[in-house]
Amino acid sequence: MIKISVMYPNNPGARFDHDYYRDKHMPLVKARLGDACKYYTVDKGLAGGAPGAPATYVGMCHIFCDSVEAFAAGMGQHGKEIMADIPNYTDLQPVIQISEVVVGH
Repeated sequence: MIKISVMYPNNPGARFDHDYYRDKHMPLVKARLGDACKYYTVDKGLAGGAPGAPATYVGMCHIFCDSVEAFAAGMGQHGKEIMADIPNYTDLQPVIQISEVVVGH
């Protein structure tokens, strides 16, 4: 199992529409990736690690897939459409990481 983390830095003055991201963008991602996406989560940043510190990321998602190849196949078919939707909810550039899920409960 792999996890694709897409994290949006909490930059002052940046635009991020959490409702659109949760209700429209991520369901679009799931629909286009189909069975390649086993499930996903959406996070909304609340705070940083130190008391009173702002969240490092304003929002993020984690997409869980069986393999990098499965994810790449889905993005190969529908990546342009998915990427074209980004300006509808943010003007931020995401930080992306692909990880192997070593433990999951």
